[in-house]
Amino acid sequence: MQPHLVDLINNALGWAVGLVGLNYAAVPGVGQLLIGMLLACGVFMGYVLFVAIFFSWAERRVAGFIQARYGPNLVGPQGILQGVADGVKLLIKEDIIPGTVHPFLFRMAPVLVFAGAFAPFVVLPFSENIVATHMELGVYYALSFAAIEVIGIIMAGWGSNNKWALYGGMRLAAQMMSYEIPMGLAVLTIVVLSGTLNLGEIVAQQQGLYILSWNIFRGFPWAAIAMVIFFLAGLASSKRTPFDLPEAESEIVAGYHTEYSGMRFAIFFLSEYATMYVFSLLTSILFLGGWHGPLPRFIGWGETVYWQAGPLTGNLIGVANIVMKSFFFMFVMLWFRWTFPRVRVDQLVHICMKVLVPFGLVCLAGAAAWALIWG
Repeated sequence: MQPHLVDLINNALGWAVGLVGLNYAAVPGVGQLLIGMLLACGVFMGYVLFVAIFFSWAERRVAGFIQARYGPNLVGPQGILQGVADGVKLLIKEDIIPGTVHPFLFRMAPVLVFAGAFAPFVVLPFSENIVATHMELGVYYALSFAAIEVIGIIMAGWGSNNKWALYGGMRLAAQMMSYEIPMGLAVLTIVVLSGTLNLGEIVAQQQGLYILSWNIFRGFPWAAIAMVIFFLAGLASSKRTPFDLPEAESEIVAGYHTEYSGMRFAIFFLSEYATMYVFSLLTSILFLGGWHGPLPRFIGWGETVYWQAGPLTGNLIGVANIVMKSFFFMFVMLWFRWTFPRVRVDQLVHICMKVLVPFGLVCLAGAAAWALIWG
């Protein structure tokens, strides 16, 4: 089994501690595991926080460009520190809890939403070794924890004791439960083609002659259609335009987080960008080769290899590849927001049940036939 991020962190700690003459190996194995896990969580959370801050700035800049106006451009060079300023502002604002809310549900809802948004990063491979843990049911784990977010949002809507918040929570519950069906069908298409639920193995099978070995081309056209279905279902699960009915400002104020302020509102805000990034990463991993990409990890033809990246360089190249792909899908999500109008509830259900689900079933059947004949 390939070493994962916790092993790499423990190895790096052992090397660093050894430089000052201490014996890191004397630490019990359980202690080393806990230290590695805590540091790995810190690495992922720090990275996701950076992504959220960066794309909160990028979203405004993209909106300004599309609408022929300036975005934030005063706080830092080209406004790059605007996201940091917004985060600091939310952290120091007063946390107001209305007297009519349900205290336990109101306080626990952001925690559950935060857990559902960040837990999938445990199994998402950024490179051959840059992954918190290799899990045989990685696909199932990632999608299951992503679905936990809806429970937290229902808690936020109900616990707020506000009709607009309750409307937003109920809308999201219906929306996510509906769009999990086509999302599952799209993922099953890749599972059938790959024969595994391990995300690392799914990516490893896509290594080959440049992009022709990616699943989107390996199972063409079924995987290509499934990618579109998965991406649209991910948009709906992320509550992004044109599927942002749970927090439609023109209809229900701000939906499920109407009564939240300060740090609790910041958690909802951060979790939305984390969810967007989870689905961008999953799209890249399942359909577009994961850490395999335009930047080559080796140069050769046939059995002759002229250049092979070392372990460190290879992992960095893999991270760069998957980050480029995931950032592209994040940009498309921002692009969609300022291009398409919000759909009505009946249109939302129509798109899911009468368009995406039938196409998903066809893709799954086509992939099964493909695997049976050529697999």
